[in-house]
Amino acid sequence: MTLARDIRDCCICADRFAATQTAHAPRPVVWFQPSARLLIAGQAPGMRVHRSGKPFDDPSGDRLRDWLGLGREAFYDTSRVAIVPMAFCFPGYDARGSDLPPPPVCRLTWHGRVMQELGNVAVTVLVGGYAQKYHLGTRTSVTDTVAGWRDRAPDVFAVPHPSWRNTAWLRKNPWFEAKVLPELRTQVQRVMDDG
Repeated sequence: MTLARDIRDCCICADRFAATQTAHAPRPVVWFQPSARLLIAGQAPGMRVHRSGKPFDDPSGDRLRDWLGLGREAFYDTSRVAIVPMAFCFPGYDARGSDLPPPPVCRLTWHGRVMQELGNVAVTVLVGGYAQKYHLGTRTSVTDTVAGWRDRAPDVFAVPHPSWRNTAWLRKNPWFEAKVLPELRTQVQRVMDDG
């Protein structure tokens, strides 16, 4: 697949990453095939994913797989699941040790072509604010976007980032686990069974 290879070879952010606290080299994490029926659109790989080369290969991924009702084998089946973040590389840390935002140049360079290649997607899961703003064109908060899930279901679901940092958000918004997740799991199972 030429597009995936081109993304894996990308180094347009090399100088940007070298200037971060982590001073790392680009390592695009590419995880999609045109046959995918489920699209998980996220933010950017973290340091653990940068090291492993496997998306959501961390505690956030464990939580996300639970939300989707998918085991690791199904989740990592690229013939059925595409994982396309807003930046394919780990953006690095700032001086305080916080994740930097995904560089827009990655989205501008690759996303149009990737989305064209993913013509079989039946359900899209938008993980976090960056993906929600891009794919929905919304400027609302993550809470408001997720709360409006019925407006986009059964084809598109917005979810908060599954990071431990959002545990308090989950406690404050029990409707997410009670109402959104059951429908999300139903739709994910539907497309996984179809493909």
